[in-house]
Amino acid sequence: MKIFTGFAAAVGLAFAAPSLVDAQTVTDPAKVQAGHYAVEAGHTQVVFSVLHFGFTNFQGLFSSASGTLDLDSKAPNASKFSITIPVSSVQTTSDKLTEELKGAQWFDAAHYPSATFVSKQVRRVGHDDAIITGDLTLHGVTKPETLKVHFVGAGVNPLDKKYTIGFDASGTIKRSDFGVKMYVPYVSDEVQLHVAGAFEKQD
Repeated sequence: MKIFTGFAAAVGLAFAAPSLVDAQTVTDPAKVQAGHYAVEAGHTQVVFSVLHFGFTNFQGLFSSASGTLDLDSKAPNASKFSITIPVSSVQTTSDKLTEELKGAQWFDAAHYPSATFVSKQVRRVGHDDAIITGDLTLHGVTKPETLKVHFVGAGVNPLDKKYTIGFDASGTIKRSDFGVKMYVPYVSDEVQLHVAGAFEKQD
């Protein structure tokens, strides 16, 4: 009886929950739907990494991003992208460090609550890769920066039924360029960035 009950429950769950097998994604950028997209905050992450006193490549994370993508799949170079990140969303594995990073000696979230990146040029460099140059504003300073972007996939999300597109992006910045100089060079000036970006179609 217990075996039958467990089997029946599993069958019921399978029919009640959306099947991930039904997720149909495309990996050819030319087949992606063009249009206006918005950042899907729940699955967008901005990870940063610094060399900590020469011992470890220590990572932190920003979340709760917002932004837009205007995608022209037939002419990718005409696409536009922007993202805004609340600085107070920073997280690390240390509660003490997380609070310090929000403070005046680091990101100073009280005075500079957001970091933004706005694209100026999109240049396709391969079948599913592009170089995006734009303006990064952090800690009240705006500097030109470059991101290497890789298209991951697109399709209808089986959970919320929204057409979604995803990218990975990476880049390197010098935090001292933005006035964040605490502990340089013991904590590296160079910061490695990795963005897992999800966008939902709006029209």
